[in-house]
Amino acid sequence: MTHAVLQAIEQADAAINRRDIAALLEFYADDATLVIEPGRLAQGKTQIAKAFEAIFAYFNHTLPISQSDFHVIEGGGVVLVVCSLKLAAEGVNVPRVSMERKPTYVFHLDADGKWRCLIDNSYGVELQ
Repeated sequence: MTHAVLQAIEQADAAINRRDIAALLEFYADDATLVIEPGRLAQGKTQIAKAFEAIFAYFNHTLPISQSDFHVIEGGGVVLVVCSLKLAAEGVNVPRVSMERKPTYVFHLDADGKWRCLIDNSYGVELQ
């Protein structure tokens, strides 16, 4: 299945992989929410930018990610995306980290015709 929202995700992943926060913020709606970790949220682009600065620093600016196995469900101008995410990183105070997750994302079609992320939850249902 090909959906335009997958191109937005691909561009966001590329921005994360090159640690380009300005390009990454284009992916988010102005009032988006990022799950930093269970119980901690960043709301709005300013907080999301600060969160990614801290995340990149924590992982010593080594945070390559890849995503696959996308499931896209669209209704009412909103899209739910569930997929598989793999990441590996070298932490500043932690050894090499490697993990797989099943994130969930919610997108809406913005007035400019681009899909923007409203909710970025890389933890998926593992929020507990």
